[in-house]
Amino acid sequence: MSETAPTNLPEFTVSELSGAIRRAVEDGFPLVRVRGEISGLKTVASGHTYFDLKDEKAVLNAIIWKQQSRALRLRPEQGMDVICTGRVTTYPGSSRYQLIVEQMELAGQGALMALLEERRKRLLAEGLFDVARKKKLPFLPEVIGVITSPTGAVIRDIMHRLNDRFPRRVLLWPVAVQGEKAAAEIAAAIAGFNALDGTGLPRPDLLIVARGGGSLEDLMAFNDEAVVRAAAASVLPLISAVGHETDTTLIDFAADVRAPTPSAAAELAVPVRSDLIAATMELERRALRTFSKGMQDRRRHLTQLVRVLPKPETLFAQPRQRFDAAAERLSGALSRNLAAHRAELAEIAALLRPRVIGARFLQAQEKLAALQARATRAFRTRHAAAARELHAAARVLDSISYKSVLARGFALVRGGDGTLRRRAAALAPGECLTLVFADGETPAVAAGGKTPGAVKAKKPPADQGSLF
Repeated sequence: MSETAPTNLPEFTVSELSGAIRRAVEDGFPLVRVRGEISGLKTVASGHTYFDLKDEKAVLNAIIWKQQSRALRLRPEQGMDVICTGRVTTYPGSSRYQLIVEQMELAGQGALMALLEERRKRLLAEGLFDVARKKKLPFLPEVIGVITSPTGAVIRDIMHRLNDRFPRRVLLWPVAVQGEKAAAEIAAAIAGFNALDGTGLPRPDLLIVARGGGSLEDLMAFNDEAVVRAAAASVLPLISAVGHETDTTLIDFAADVRAPTPSAAAELAVPVRSDLIAATMELERRALRTFSKGMQDRRRHLTQLVRVLPKPETLFAQPRQRFDAAAERLSGALSRNLAAHRAELAEIAALLRPRVIGARFLQAQEKLAALQARATRAFRTRHAAAARELHAAARVLDSISYKSVLARGFALVRGGDGTLRRRAAALAPGECLTLVFADGETPAVAAGGKTPGAVKAKKPPADQGSLF
């Protein structure tokens, strides 16, 4: 076996070589900015995000640690063209180099606009921007909730405009209007105002989300999906007043009303108090004029009716004459009526003389006596007929009674239990019997038994005797 030729090259272990390469890469690229398209995006259970940055010729692995992902202003999405700032390192376990991302931004204004357009279409397809969902603003809200920065000029402009038009009570929910925490604070403020029940703080009748002008990047918090969804889900009417008149954010589509500026939002929120007072005064004047004109018209109409009506003397002349004529007729009519009743009473009194009454009484007595005689004759006749019918029925009953048969020399045989014995075969030897004759009963014993002593004849039972 030949021996290996001696060499002066140093010998490394795999770990030593990997560590040397890692140090060389980290020292050579301590901080870099890399532009590429995001692909293979995934977030593991630990919260870390892994993806690839690629262009037409190469692919670079990238990682966003969990702690760093919370601080990013831009949430990575599949296919997004971005510029990542971070440091390059290696992963010895798979012999690859990778980028540890610390900051991320869209690659150019066009990419940002494309992202917003894609998000707008997606939310539009979900129905978050439908006109039917938008609520009508209250005419004069008692309490207005404002979501904006407490230190900017926006809140001062809103308050100044409200005081000029119609002073209202304002609740300010201070939030950051740009930066990494702005979107979360704005969404939480919208949800917080909607959650008020009026016990601690009064529940607003209207919400205003406002911010001054700025670049597209400055206004990105109002394009955040969480903010847009919170605005769409708001039960309270919401006015969006973000940026200047030319600025448009996604919250403008989800809000019930979009105001070009924060001052314009205050104008939309309340009417002008002086205009309302002037309109009220004008309505009062119109009401007074209408009432006065109506009274004049009615007075004029009443005057015309008075002219048409006849004089009171004319109205009561004929009724007065009819009354006088009736009064004259009434005196004679009373006298005639009294005379007629007197004549009728005299006729009736003539009929009530004692002789006439006595004759009527005698006639009634004779008629009563005749009716009594007729009743007596009818009773006697009916009684005799009923007696004859009764005697005939008694004779029929005697003819069909069993006693008539006993009188001819026959006897009725009863067993010890009192039942009739119609056949000799029904008798048991030595059975005690009772023989019923026409004049009474006597005991007997069936053949084969001892005859008891004779007893006194008894009267037949009433249920089997004659009726007479």
